[in-house]
Amino acid sequence: MKPLAQMPRTRIATVFTDIDDTLTTDGKLSAQAYEALEELQRAGMRVIPVTGRPAGWCDQIARLWPVDGIIGENGALYMWHDAGTGKLRTRHLLDEESRAGNAARLVEVRRRILQEVPACAVASDQFCRQYDLAIDFCEDVPSLPHEAVERIVRIMEESGMTAKISSIHVNGWFGDYDKLSMARLMMRERYGLDLADGAERLRCVFAGDSPNDAPMFAYFPLSVGVANVKSFSGRLAHEPRFITARPFGAGFAELVRHLLTRH
Repeated sequence: MKPLAQMPRTRIATVFTDIDDTLTTDGKLSAQAYEALEELQRAGMRVIPVTGRPAGWCDQIARLWPVDGIIGENGALYMWHDAGTGKLRTRHLLDEESRAGNAARLVEVRRRILQEVPACAVASDQFCRQYDLAIDFCEDVPSLPHEAVERIVRIMEESGMTAKISSIHVNGWFGDYDKLSMARLMMRERYGLDLADGAERLRCVFAGDSPNDAPMFAYFPLSVGVANVKSFSGRLAHEPRFITARPFGAGFAELVRHLLTRH
């Protein structure tokens, strides 16, 4: 990972960013990080959070935050607030019947995880999820050892699920989508842009901090880890190309200052 200062000069059109421990600090969204989002929009850049957080959170974020849309539940859906109609719009990857069928299958996986890894817990935001099962390993429970987290991943994978580790949860779902696949779909459907185009990809930046961000780190030449990404050293399938000096939301604000001096 190279220092952020070595990121090449290019005109950025879209900033994708993770939320937990990328925008937030100790679970809180600071004024500094929120202001950084507003500064990007004022500069004419498209701002799209890409998160493992649930649909219920995405509803609020799409309505109230200075963003152009949001990808949620690790790529299961995207939302945006339609300024023309004043309505929230949602693009689901699966239809309602498929979502209901998968939800029933999650019940048994949930039971097994809680039985075999009793120190973990179902994430407190599970009630507003539509696609996945989120298991908390450090947000509202004492931090679990790496071995316990990996055990949760194995149970999900043995059950036929895709499992990804964020900075706070293990998320599991049925299907092969991820943050990147939905980012590509959203850009094509909402903006008519093909991220397979290398030139278009160079007009995008992605900021993240954890293993579930690895597909985005790998795909975007201008991928940035906030400094706390180093806590996952050796556990990232793909590392970001660049890294900030500061962690968490302060690192994101550092990235925004860097972008705005080159925009």
